[in-house]
Amino acid sequence: MAGQRLQKVLAAAGVASRRKCEELILEGAVRVNGKVVDELPAFVDAERDVITVDGERIRAERKVYYLLNKPKGVVCTNSDPAGRRRAIDIVRSRERIFCVGRLDVDTTGLIVLTNDSELGNRLTHPRYGIGKTYVVRVKGEVGGGAVEKLKKGIWLSEGKTEKAGVKVLNRSRKESSLEVTIRQGLNRQVRRMLARVGHKVVSLKRTHIGKLGVRGLGAGKYRKLSDSEVGYLKKATEGKESV
Repeated sequence: MAGQRLQKVLAAAGVASRRKCEELILEGAVRVNGKVVDELPAFVDAERDVITVDGERIRAERKVYYLLNKPKGVVCTNSDPAGRRRAIDIVRSRERIFCVGRLDVDTTGLIVLTNDSELGNRLTHPRYGIGKTYVVRVKGEVGGGAVEKLKKGIWLSEGKTEKAGVKVLNRSRKESSLEVTIRQGLNRQVRRMLARVGHKVVSLKRTHIGKLGVRGLGAGKYRKLSDSEVGYLKKATEGKESV
């Protein structure tokens, strides 16, 4: 069938997430060439068709992609009632951007910011499984038994976590350091996994998102992703799009 899915075009234009765009369509808020489209699936030509949402025509927005080394104390939401510093306050962009996924306020390290709702949705969906690597310091000596449990999966309230990559960097009676790679994005997942095996997290830093690394990017610094890096992220989720 020719054309692109309407909700995909709306999301790509920055209207909202694709799921929210589907709701807007079903609510009758979207018109294509003057005609209300309130059923799915619906297909459009993004370059030729005139598409409006609540009477306003959507226009393709220049897509931007940034990689930020988030400092401690910064939140990854676009709105914070407590008035804390936000990741979007650090990254200066003319476009309205958002964080792809979240790092909690005490966690530092890499996070992608973009206005590409479609890619953001795909990168945060659990089925895509792009590995995220963390360096974590914990209290106490992490033994081999705990490492094996982490590798095989830990039971949390949402169920058992998927297998994780775990490498011991150093350990002593007082403190241990681990490199942990996960492919899920459960709330505070690494902290909760370590707590389940009896170790409180002292510090947590995300060092890699797939093959994108933090090296050369100081705390609180950011840079634009290169075309090849954006292409890598898109290819990593190629053919796995939910419909």
